[in-house]
Amino acid sequence: MAHVFSDKIILVEGRSDKLQLLTLLDESPEIICTNGTISDVKLEELLSPYDGLPIYAFLDADKSGEQIRSVVRKEYPEAIHLYTNPMYGEVANTPAKVLASILKRVNIKVKKEFLP
Repeated sequence: MAHVFSDKIILVEGRSDKLQLLTLLDESPEIICTNGTISDVKLEELLSPYDGLPIYAFLDADKSGEQIRSVVRKEYPEAIHLYTNPMYGEVANTPAKVLASILKRVNIKVKKEFLP
């Protein structure tokens, strides 16, 4: 199968978040890690190669996640924000079925075995 270029971007904080999402996905969006808090300049550097693609910000429910989210809101007001339940704290700690239902609500394809 030929490599299909992504038609969307999912922005996460760290590698563990990315790995958690990769196990669920039934499509191949580009998953970009901020590796912690980020400046608007750094965010623009990360996302500029993907100009025009929809951006999904799936960040942790903590102070660092909120800081990144505010930079994303400022620089990319069109970005779609996905939220994990604060009781899980991090995307990586959120149960697979919960993540799958969050992704499915915004029409990101997930593997059937993770759907309720």
